Order: sequence, then structure tokens, then C-alpha cells
Amino acid sequence: MVVSFLSFLIMSVSTRSGFLRQTPLSAFLFLILCICLTGFSALAQSSPSSGFHPGKPWPDQEGVHINAHGGGILYHSNTYYWFGEHKSERSSAALVGITCYASTDLVHWKNEGVVLSVSDDPQSDIVRGCVMERPKVVYNPSTGKFVLYFHLELKGQGYSAARVGIAVSDRVTGPYTYLRSLRPNANHWPLNMTEAQRTSAIVPGDFSRWWTDEWRQAVSDGLFVRRDHAGGQMSRDMTLYVDDDGKAYHIYASEENLTLHLAELTDDYLGYTGKWIRIDPGGHNEAPAIFKKEGKYFMITSGCTGWDPNAARLLSAPSIWGPWTRHPNPCTGPDADLTFRSQSTFILPVADRKDAFIFMADRWNPRKPIDATYVWLPIQFHQGLPILEWMDQWDLSFLVLRDF
Repeated sequence: MVVSFLSFLIMSVSTRSGFLRQTPLSAFLFLILCICLTGFSALAQSSPSSGFHPGKPWPDQEGVHINAHGGGILYHSNTYYWFGEHKSERSSAALVGITCYASTDLVHWKNEGVVLSVSDDPQSDIVRGCVMERPKVVYNPSTGKFVLYFHLELKGQGYSAARVGIAVSDRVTGPYTYLRSLRPNANHWPLNMTEAQRTSAIVPGDFSRWWTDEWRQAVSDGLFVRRDHAGGQMSRDMTLYVDDDGKAYHIYASEENLTLHLAELTDDYLGYTGKWIRIDPGGHNEAPAIFKKEGKYFMITSGCTGWDPNAARLLSAPSIWGPWTRHPNPCTGPDADLTFRSQSTFILPVADRKDAFIFMADRWNPRKPIDATYVWLPIQFHQGLPILEWMDQWDLSFLVLRDF
């Protein structure tokens, strides 16, 4: 816009010899300067290069809103790879598959396409119309494989399947080969469940109503863990985490979304060791997002209110194995009690910046899922605990250690 206007002025000067005679040179130059500043200001406000704009449409390098919902990011070979759910105009079911975008600066993203496509085989777990949510990818340096986990619901079964799907690739951008789905940790008890809880004779059928004090206590004591012991535990909203020692963990909402589970993966990241714990039993958490700062583990989650937002929860632990302590809502500012009208999906450690983390969340739009936007905010700290403060706009220069 600015260039076009300057071209017009130059043409005016060359074709209308009276222009300069009628306009003092200083005024003429001042006019050009004002117009340039106005134009550059408008470009800065509208350009994605000016940083992050939480909750606003986010175009990729082709100008199309990024379609990678419920996602997570893998940093590999100096590039960030954002994996997410491909959403359609009218459905949150998987009609395309899992997408990937690449960036070197976290602002400008190139669409790398669909890395795991739905199947046309009606016998496949991932047949078109199933549910594939919250994909996360980790890299295993010992095998050279990229491993993808996601929450899977089988087509036509609503949310009753509650499985995890696993896929693998030799290349970060795929294509990924679907391996299998399962419910984790069949025939394995959690480390932090007592013998009395394991052997209790209380079963779900003993309760005619949920949400009574007696029912809540039974849930806390492992009511649904015992029910699902032989067939494997339910696995819904999830994330993956690789610790400093290379050990990987699958964290997922289980027990009818009433309790979080944290399970250790095998060395190849393709299965489970059988070592796992329950976190905040009966706390009704989903949307787990985990990170580590100075040897302490933090997890931001949400309550369970369907597609509607609610207040975030914060948990912390001195060890990945706990004990995990729950803290108040870490959000501050407008709509803090609704997590800024969003829900957590991932916490991203920023490369080459010590203790710099970005909170990633989605603003779901069930009426038109493809239009759902993203809320990314820098994580700050207050008295050793993370806080999330609303910002209309920010950039990576903000990410210096703040503990006030």
C-alpha cells in the first residue's frame, strides 16, 4: 500500500510540474513521512510477524487458517513441528486425519500436509468418521523413529471406546504408519493404589446414583480402576512427555474422565512398561499439559464441561511419580475463570531459552470446528508457581525468566 502510494506521488511530480511549485518542499516531505508511518503501522498491526495474537485467526504461509487443533509441538533439527487434528466445517470427527505444520520462529508456519490419514477400510480403527484427538509426536533417538500417540474413539461408538492410537514414521513429516490401538496397562495396578483399594469388593453397580459422597469416595479408592483392570484403563485427553533422562510418559484422562493417569513407556516408546500412577483421584481433570522447571514438574489441566470452557487447574510434584499437589487456577485477567475461553493442549519449552515456556490452548468452536482459534500465552512465575496472564499481543522477546 505504501509503495503504491509513493509511486503515485512520483508520477504526480513528474507529470504535473506545478505540484512542487504549489506545495512547499518541507510540507511535501512531511506528508510522505506521515503516510509512510501510517502504512507501516497498519502493516505491523496486521502482520503475523509482529508476534502472537491469542484467539485471533492464524494464517499459514499460504494465508489459510492453521488447521492443527488439540495439538502439540516437537522441536527437531532446529525446526518446530506442530501436529494437530484436522477439523472440518461441520464436524469434529476425523474426516481427513492428523496434520503437520513446520516453523523456525513459531510465528510463520508452513503446511506440511496430512501425516496420518484416515482409512477407507471400514474394518480399520481409524476409518473415516472415527475420532482422532490431541495428537502428540516424540522422537526416539535410539530407534530413529518418530512416534505418534493420539486419543482414539471408534466410529459409531461415541466416546465409549476411550483408546489410545499409536503410529510411527521414519520422517518427522510422515507419512506415519498406524500400528494399533489399545487401552493402557491391562492387568497392571498403579504404584500408588493400596492393597485394600485393589482388593475392595465395591463395584459400580453398587451405586444407583453418581456424585454422592459415598460414590466419590469409591471413585477415589479405585472403583473404575478395578472395573477396567483386566481390559485396560480408559484413555481420552492426552499428552506425551519425554524427561531429561530420555524416559517417555503418556499422561491421559481415565476412569470416566475422573482421574488422570501417568504411565511409563517402553524404551522404544511403542508400548508400556506397566509402571503407572493415578493423579488427583476423583478430581475430574482432562486436557493435561506438562512441563518441568528446575527439577519440579507442573501440569495444567481443565475441568470436564464438554466443549464449554472452565477454570484451569494447576498441579505440581517434586518427582514425575508424585506426590502431585493441586493448586488454584493459574490464570489472571479477563475470563481467567474460563481459561480465557480456551482449553489447554500442550506446554512448549522454547528452544535455546532457559526456563521459557508457552502455554498452548484451543478455543473450541463446535458449530464450525475449522474456525476454532488458538490461545498461546507465555508462562510466568509467581512465588515459584506458574501463572498465565492474558495478553492481546506478545512476542518471543517477552520470554525472559520472570518470577515476581
